[in-house]
Amino acid sequence: MSKKRTTNRVNFGQRALAALPIPAKSRVYVFDTKVPGLALCITPGGARSYYLYRWVQGKPQRLRIAAFGEISVEQARRRAAALNNEIAAGENPLAKKRATRGCVTFGELFAHWLDVHAKPRKRTWAEDERIFKRQLQSWKARRVDEITAADAVKLHAHVGKSAGKIQANRVIALCRTVFNFAIRNGLQRPNPCGAVQMFRETSRDRFLGADELRRFLVALRDDPSALFRDYFSLALMTGARRGNLQAMRWADLDLDRGVWRIPAEQSKNAEVMTAILPVPAVVILRERKDVNGCAWVFPGAGKTGHITEHKSAWKRIIERADLADVRPHDLRRTLGSWQAMRGVPLLQIGKSLGHRSIQSTEIYARLQMDTVREHVEGAVSAMFGADDATQG
Repeated sequence: MSKKRTTNRVNFGQRALAALPIPAKSRVYVFDTKVPGLALCITPGGARSYYLYRWVQGKPQRLRIAAFGEISVEQARRRAAALNNEIAAGENPLAKKRATRGCVTFGELFAHWLDVHAKPRKRTWAEDERIFKRQLQSWKARRVDEITAADAVKLHAHVGKSAGKIQANRVIALCRTVFNFAIRNGLQRPNPCGAVQMFRETSRDRFLGADELRRFLVALRDDPSALFRDYFSLALMTGARRGNLQAMRWADLDLDRGVWRIPAEQSKNAEVMTAILPVPAVVILRERKDVNGCAWVFPGAGKTGHITEHKSAWKRIIERADLADVRPHDLRRTLGSWQAMRGVPLLQIGKSLGHRSIQSTEIYARLQMDTVREHVEGAVSAMFGADDATQG
């Protein structure tokens, strides 16, 4: 951006601005006395244009409003005031305008979407940011207007091979959301991710059976990290989602009652959720509280203050237990599955796992076959008993 030069400040009026002299060498800016940042730029060639000149997100930015004569002074003031309101709300009008022309990079567009849309509205924005860092670096420096539907199909296929079909679907869904945001803000082009055919997803039903669970608990007991011994033990006992457990706070626990209150801003369903803490979980938490002295149950060295990654610890434990194709989220499914095998109603399993709808819990119905078998055996016995009675 060239250096701003101001000659004076005047109360803008059509005649007064038209009478301003043309500079001899370099352009000058005349600023309005009523609307902050509103300026008239006059070039040595005689061109006159309205601009808004403001500091936005720590940087000076100049946003062209219109040519002098195309709109009235009052219209220029209204447009400048509207832009000032956007800036006051934390938005970047210049970035938005560049996005409408398609000349921003996808990385710039994503950063703008993350700050303006995702962080104020989505509890899972950090996961979106992780997906961007892991899977979308090849698009980071590419101009938005250069990304085609063929590029989206290629990205989907590549992530499907390298990280799995479910992750590939999540990447495209995120890109589609970001492009839709840009289109709502004036990007004049179709969404390149709109025609991607998603991979068919099958619900994962992996859980630890009796022998696997025994090996897992032995490996967990022998792990050298007390923090991760406690973390994965609570993951199994509570069935909590990863993000909730990592951000568990002492302030949200009632150890006397054995209850964990998960705040709405952390809950996937945007509602306060109450989780049961079994007696063994309470014992672990009381021991941790004696040595912790931190607001977080599982403190970490990062900027969040709590742990955010557990890959190395999980890999260490799983290898020691000689388990294959087991993920941390399978501990949550293990709690639900063992409840189902004990005949616990699906509604109660759903409540224990924080499911909003019964559809999310129906995966456990297949494990309640003992109860179903009793009913079937009883019905068959009754039917054939009726046949014996008629023959007797």
